[in-house]
This record gives sequence, C-alpha cells and structure tokens, in this order.
Amino acid sequence: MSETVPFAALSPPLSRTRVAVGDTRTLDLVVQDVRDLVGAGVAVDASLIAAAVRGWSANTRRAFRSDLVLWGRWCRTARVRAVDAGEETVAGWVRALAGIDASAEKVRAAATIARYLVHVGWAYRMAGLDDPTAAPLVRFEMKAARKTLGTRQRQARALRFKGDIADLDSPASGVCLAHLLRACRRDLLGLRDEALLRVAYDSGCRRSELVAIMVDAIEGPDGEGAGTLFIPESKTDREREGAVAYLSPATMRAIARWRDAGHIDTGALFRRVETHFDGSVRTVGQGPLHPNSITLIYKRLIRTAFDRKLLGEMSEAELQRWLKAVSSHSIRVGVAQDNFAAGESLPAIMQAYRWRDPKTVMRYGAKLAAKSGASARMAARLSASATGES
Repeated sequence: MSETVPFAALSPPLSRTRVAVGDTRTLDLVVQDVRDLVGAGVAVDASLIAAAVRGWSANTRRAFRSDLVLWGRWCRTARVRAVDAGEETVAGWVRALAGIDASAEKVRAAATIARYLVHVGWAYRMAGLDDPTAAPLVRFEMKAARKTLGTRQRQARALRFKGDIADLDSPASGVCLAHLLRACRRDLLGLRDEALLRVAYDSGCRRSELVAIMVDAIEGPDGEGAGTLFIPESKTDREREGAVAYLSPATMRAIARWRDAGHIDTGALFRRVETHFDGSVRTVGQGPLHPNSITLIYKRLIRTAFDRKLLGEMSEAELQRWLKAVSSHSIRVGVAQDNFAAGESLPAIMQAYRWRDPKTVMRYGAKLAAKSGASARMAARLSASATGES
C-alpha cells in the first residue's frame, strides 16, 4: 500500500490514462474523503480506490462520499475517532438509525442502513484497516434493525398513463400522465415539459438517464412517425453496452416542437427554461437539467393540474399526499404497472425497460395484482351477492 494524495502523486501504473477523464476529480475527492475519515497517519490503498472509482456509477460515488460524512458525524457525536471506532460504535449507530435507541439521528429504512455499512466498510478496507462493520455484533444489530423496521422499501407512487384504472380503454382518472400533459403550458416551458413526460413514459428512463439524453441519441422519425432513443449507460448497465428504447410518434412530435422552439440542434435535449418573476419565459439554458429537477417538475405539473380542475374531485389533503409520495421514479413505476395491466410478461417488461431484478418489477406490480387477483374477484362477487346484484 502507498500513501497517495492527491491523485497526481500516484505512481505511473495508476496514471490518469487508467482513469476516465471525468473521474480524475472524483478520485482525488474520494481519496481525500477516506484520508479525512481515518487520519493522515494511515496509508491509503490508492489502487483499490482508483479501481472503485472506475467501477462505480456516478450515483454510487456520490452515495459513498455522503455516507462517509454521516459516519464521521456519528463518530464525533460518540466522541470516538473514526480510525479507532470499533464494532460497538457501529452497533450503536445502527440502533440509532433504526430508532431502537433514542437519538437525534433520523430513522432510516433498513436498506439505507445496510448501504451505509457497505460504504463505511469499504472506506476502512481502502485504508488497510480492520472493517468494524463486519463484526458479528453489527450483523446481529442489523438483523434486529430489519425486524424493527421491516424490509419493505418505500415505493414512489405510480404515475400511470391514464391513472389507477383496471381497463386501459377507460377514460383517464385522477393524477395521471394524460392529465399532466393537459396541464403543460403552451410556451417553451410547456413544450419542454411535454417532451420530458412523453420520453420518460415511452423509455422508462431513470432520472439520471433522462437528463443525460443528447440530441444525437434520437433517431427518426421513421415512415410511421416513430423513433428510437439510444441510452449509452444506466444504473444496471455497468459495462456500458447501451440500450435502445422506442419513442412513439406522439413523443417524436413533442420532441420536434421543443427542439424547434428552443433552437436545440446539438447537446443536451432537456434543459432548464429560465423564467422572469412573472413566470414568463426568459431563455433556454445550454446545459442539461439537474437530476433533482425531475421530481420538482412532476410535482409542479400535479399542482397545476389540480388548480385547473383536471384531477376530478380531489381534496387538498389528497393532493398533499400525492406531492409527498411522487418522485422522479413515479413514471417508471407507472410504466411497469401499465405493462402488467396490458398483459405483458415479466421478461418482456424487464428487457424493454432495463430491469435486472425481477423482484423489483414484481414489487411495482404488487398493488395492481392485488386489485385484479383472485381475492379481489372473490370479494367483488360476494359483495354483489350480498346486495342482490347479478
């Protein structure tokens, strides 16, 4: 192992030619984060860190750095140097995060706590130290945390195309993509929003994939008006093989209207639309949207649809529940549910929308299955019999 900070000091076998251009700054930061955690007197395994930075996605890198900050804060609270922290300190953190012990820590989901432990453990191993998160005490505390918290992950509320309906030929109902499209303004901001919604639904893109779409990644329209989107990399495509998503004629027309009005010939497709104080459009930005803006756009459109009475009889309380539950992942969840409702098979859905874990897709379809499954049919039949209906 060699003590190596900053990255420029790495030995020739680990020169910048071995790391992607966009990763060199991140590598310096990750090295420094590990060093800040364990102290200047501990040698850092730069080879391991460089390999991690190359292999991790951008989201994992950000999560790793953020999780180390949280662990460092806990160590200061416990009045223990991170380099000296042992299994008891980690176990106390787990209990606090799970709400088992009273503390100022915000209670986290079991999956989030598990992620924290993975990243903190890697930091100690990168510094050549014993990993305190791997101790039996910590494993048992994590088991207790899962029992306390449950392992069911909070799911973003689905944004389906026509809403929560059983028959896809039924009229649109409630909060749904069809109503959000109607809520889009008739200016540059609205054109951007419509194109974004349609691309998100057709492709099932995650937020990181949406903001990374470049103009030259879209091909078409073909003779029928449809097109394709090339997605060069994604959360589940670590080898960067890329994938191709279908874009409907309506989506291709929406993209064309947005590009023509915004004079977008090259570069990022979805950009910030800057407005004046009165809400009128001032200009279109040059760089891509920030991933965090996707959720904000969805929430703004839901609020607009509510104000324009497009959502039917909905109370302010129900609107607030929607705004709290919706996220950038909501359309992706809605796409899965609509596909299940249309009778598409699990393998077909996974292939089309780039899922690797069937359990994730099945979790998205669980609510829909409950409403259309045997128990729902039996309950409806008995209810009809009890009221004398045929």
